[in-house]
Amino acid sequence: MPLFEPDSIRALVGDRATGELTLDLRGVCLSDARTAISEMLERQRSGDWTSVVIRIDPATPTSGETLFLPIGRQLLEARKRGLVTRFQPLPEADGGGFYVELPGGPRSGEVPE
Repeated sequence: MPLFEPDSIRALVGDRATGELTLDLRGVCLSDARTAISEMLERQRSGDWTSVVIRIDPATPTSGETLFLPIGRQLLEARKRGLVTRFQPLPEADGGGFYVELPGGPRSGEVPE
C-alpha cells in the first residue's frame, strides 16, 4: 500500500471527524455493531437531520479483520435505501470509523453543506 501524506489523506476522505452524535463501537463484536447501527438508523427515521461519528477499532498489524468493511457495506446499503445521506471514512489521525449524515430537515438556524 502506498504511503500518503496526512494532507493527501484528508483530501481523499474529508476532514469531518466530529458529529452531533457519536456511536462508539470500539471493542464491540460484528453482530452487536450491526444491531447498533440498525437501531440508530431506525430511530433516525422520525428525527431531524443529524451527523454521527461511528468509532471503530483501527486496524493494527495483528488485529485481523476489523469492522471497517462490514460496517462500510451496511452504511452503503443504508444509503441506497435513503436512510443515509452520505458517509465517509474518518481521517486516520482521528482513529477508525465513519462520519455519517442522516436525512431529514436541517435543525433551526442550521444550513446543511
